[in-house]
Amino acid sequence: MHLIDFPVTGYDYLTFLFLIVLIVVFFYVIIQLGSLPGKIAERRNHPHAEAVKIVGWIGLFTVFPWIHAIIWALHEATLVDVRSMPDSNTDLEGQRATVYGVPLPGGPTKQVDVAEIHAAPPADGDANPPETAGTSEKDDTEKPA
Repeated sequence: MHLIDFPVTGYDYLTFLFLIVLIVVFFYVIIQLGSLPGKIAERRNHPHAEAVKIVGWIGLFTVFPWIHAIIWALHEATLVDVRSMPDSNTDLEGQRATVYGVPLPGGPTKQVDVAEIHAAPPADGDANPPETAGTSEKDDTEKPA
């Protein structure tokens, strides 16, 4: 059975081997490039590592989303843990803000008690002082004689 009209030599086999190796290397490079944004995001403990990984694979063939995934993976993500947010009843002045567990410079200079703020007497210039219970002008005028 003769499918080609010339004899196959060692160089032909070497060419076929080279083409097979080239195809394997091409797919290896594609797989490594597709997974690169996801690997970077996982190593940097990015909070959206799974989304970066998906965008990296989807954007591999359209290029722009892949570049966006690389930038997203390298971007510093600031996490805000809402479970540790202060309630409205706590002393906000006494707490120091932190980023990644490191206190920010210029923290509070004195401790302030919230109860003292709410119990403070009104200032002299208040236009509407709070009324005391049971006393009003209306009650005084309607009393029977």
